Amino acid sequence: QVQLVESGGGLVQAGGSLRLSCAASGRIFRVNAMSWYRLTPGKQRDLVATITSGGTATYADSGKGRFTISRDNAKNTVYLQIDSLKPEDTAVYSCYAGVVSATGFSPYWGQGTQVTVSS
Repeated sequence: QVQLVESGGGLVQAGGSLRLSCAASGRIFRVNAMSWYRLTPGKQRDLVATITSGGTATYADSGKGRFTISRDNAKNTVYLQIDSLKPEDTAVYSCYAGVVSATGFSPYWGQGTQVTVSS
């Protein structure tokens, strides 16, 4: 069984920064692309950024400019650095990973971590 566990969320004032982490654990052969999504109140889940196993990062419009995605393949961990936080960044941020295990390829999601930005 594979699990994704996010951490790093919390309450922060506007203008501050946060670094979210998401670690994949279990019987993993390889982790392919990893992504961050966010779910804002009253809206659907939106893609923020994706990073390949080779380190190529792409950003959705919502993630451009203030968001930086990175990963540590040795730790099967993906990070999301968010700078100059705004109240509209308030959301539950969850990670996705495409994982190859003994049973083949499967997508996995974390439970999410709450980010609340106060004005």
